[in-house]
Amino acid sequence: MRWPLPRPRVRLAAVVWAVLVSQVLLYPGLDGLIAALGAPGGIRAGMWFLVAEVAAFVVFAVVWGAASDSLARRTPLVVVGAVGGAATYLLLPQLPVLGVGFGGVLLLRAVGGAFTIGAFSLSITMLMDLGGGNGRNMGAAGIAIGLGAALGSVVGGQLAAVDPFAPVYAGAVVLVVAGGVAATVGDRVAETGVGDRVAESGVGTVDSDADADLAAPDLGVALATLRARPSLAVPYAFGFIDRLTAGFFSLVGVFYFGDVFGLDAAGVGVALALFFLPFALLQYPLGSLSDRIGRFIPVVVGSVGYGVAIIAVGVAPTVEVAMALMVLVGVAGAFVAPATMALVSDLCAPAERGVAMGGFNVFGSLGFLAGFLLGGSVADAAGYLTAFLVVGGLEIGIAVVALPAVRRLTRESSSPTQSPSKV
Repeated sequence: MRWPLPRPRVRLAAVVWAVLVSQVLLYPGLDGLIAALGAPGGIRAGMWFLVAEVAAFVVFAVVWGAASDSLARRTPLVVVGAVGGAATYLLLPQLPVLGVGFGGVLLLRAVGGAFTIGAFSLSITMLMDLGGGNGRNMGAAGIAIGLGAALGSVVGGQLAAVDPFAPVYAGAVVLVVAGGVAATVGDRVAETGVGDRVAESGVGTVDSDADADLAAPDLGVALATLRARPSLAVPYAFGFIDRLTAGFFSLVGVFYFGDVFGLDAAGVGVALALFFLPFALLQYPLGSLSDRIGRFIPVVVGSVGYGVAIIAVGVAPTVEVAMALMVLVGVAGAFVAPATMALVSDLCAPAERGVAMGGFNVFGSLGFLAGFLLGGSVADAAGYLTAFLVVGGLEIGIAVVALPAVRRLTRESSSPTQSPSKV
């Protein structure tokens, strides 16, 4: 008896989820992993280990998107990206045996990032190619991302407690499975045009380039969008800082909970999951809340609360208090993030939203990268407390500085007489 396959939306969301799991599996045991790879001790080596991969994400996302548009095929490229990423994972533990130094490790990490971003960004693009409404499709992607990060942190911590390379091998397996799942999904890029999707969703005309930019954003497109609509600088700035905090916890949080509270990799994984899990699960209900109460309170008040919660983790007297505060950080982050993304949509006409959200994702990716660099550098030079104060202070600072602009934009975008294209 053949069991029916899940719907394409479910399978593609599973691919997105699997890529996030494979990435985050490595985070809780990062200190032990880089030591096993021959890196010098300390947070700076961990910073460059993460930066190498994420920098490749930023550079190569648009390359994969352009290739899929040119070929009018996405499925084979998703498979190549997933399997190629798995191959780099399998090669990583062999580098010390081959006498390859940490510079070679960073190069391989960049190559792996160039592969895995293909699987990630194009699987999201394939979700956009489906009918049924982009809201549902992108909602599936968002839940997959959050739950992948949460599960990856817990399982990665458990595996790293057994062997520093165990999360790497597990990540390779997960990526191979992701490639296999992706191979079962038929391409719709050639048969389903943007006009078909627009007709199904009931919104206005959307340019095909806008949809491509949403999944494979480009810095030039983002800057051009900002020049055309300067008001987008407000949600872009919030998106940058919010993602910066996520990158900060992915690196500095790992070393902080290990060095200050003595948690092993398994404990660090639980601490990260206490942030990622509520952040993922509360996105939809808190985003819906912002539809009812407006964007101002979630964006401004939520950002202030988010920044205070981050600083509170850095001054927590005990590990129990710190881990409880990580839940609060996740809740506050979920309060801010969907409202900020919704503000992008509020400020643009339907035909502009794809490109506008693509720009938001560009600045978000740069923020994640900045979180590694800023958090790692400050923690290494001035200690963990200073790093938490700086990052939490940035979150509070953007809310205070942008408060008048957010109030003005939210009033204008909610006015029944104000067209989004005029904001």
